[in-house]
Amino acid sequence: MPPKISATQDSLRQRFAPTATAVAPAVPALRPVPDVPLRDLGAEWWRRAVVYQVYVRSFCDGDGDGVGDLAGVVGKLPYLAGLGVDGLWLNPFYASPGHDHGYDVADHCAVDPAYGSLEGFDELVATAHGHGIRVILDVVPNHASIAHPWFAAALAAGPGSPQRGRFHFADGRGPDGNEPPNNWRSIFGGPAWTRISEPDGTPGQWYLHTFAAEQPDWNWTHADVPALFERVLSFWLDRGVDGFRVDVAQGLHKLAGLPDHPDAWADEATGDPVNPNAWNQPAVHQVWRSWRRLVEDYTAGDGRDRLLIGEVGLTDPAAVADYTRPGELHHTFCFPFAHA
Repeated sequence: MPPKISATQDSLRQRFAPTATAVAPAVPALRPVPDVPLRDLGAEWWRRAVVYQVYVRSFCDGDGDGVGDLAGVVGKLPYLAGLGVDGLWLNPFYASPGHDHGYDVADHCAVDPAYGSLEGFDELVATAHGHGIRVILDVVPNHASIAHPWFAAALAAGPGSPQRGRFHFADGRGPDGNEPPNNWRSIFGGPAWTRISEPDGTPGQWYLHTFAAEQPDWNWTHADVPALFERVLSFWLDRGVDGFRVDVAQGLHKLAGLPDHPDAWADEATGDPVNPNAWNQPAVHQVWRSWRRLVEDYTAGDGRDRLLIGEVGLTDPAAVADYTRPGELHHTFCFPFAHA
């Protein structure tokens, strides 16, 4: 009997081999990106840049099907350049079932067909650079999609398998395992755990999702996960992008053992955004140091500065500042400005 939760596509299965040794997706051949000059903003260009956010689906429809797409963005680049825009931040356009506006990513190295193709993305980068506009992409490293082939492989492989080790699977509490493994709440409300049916149809383990049930959290202590994301970053850097906005940058690593959060029930309706056991673990800074070394290697190769900017959802300014220590992220969002 198939697992209860499964939403894969044949093309995605081919890209991600569901094996214990698989580390990263196979990627298509690169189309060369022209070497074009960018507007000179000096070193650390992002400190002086005007950056325009684009949610591709609703921005501009380039092919007349009623859905915004990459072609629509390309068509608006002269307009954006006329506004004085120096950088374009593209929200997720990756292959996704769309349960959370594209932040449930099924394939990090593919353009969702609704928005175009990799060739169309290459055209966008080249055209943007021709107008002196840099391109920044969203990257979503805290969680995947239930349609991700590695999650499908985890469901099929069974408890204790290396495939399940890429995510956070755990046995439930109670005599029949009918209760979640801990009391963590999802940011979107309700328990941060969903129970699956095992391949034989019996009630099975639970998986962690700090956001929607369709967004299982990656286990960053499994070697396959950091290796996958470094490959993903390189894939897009090789296509000419100028930086990444890191989603949920305070997430990724969890406190070992996933212990109960003593205040988890304080806001049962909407979840707890400051769970100290799920957020801001010391090991996450190792990730950002590794990513910084990667982008600096690209900068050393061609002299173009790349940006890592984090969405760090913490309330302590000192804790947020830790994410921009030397050798980590270049910048973080300043959320207090949004409350002004």
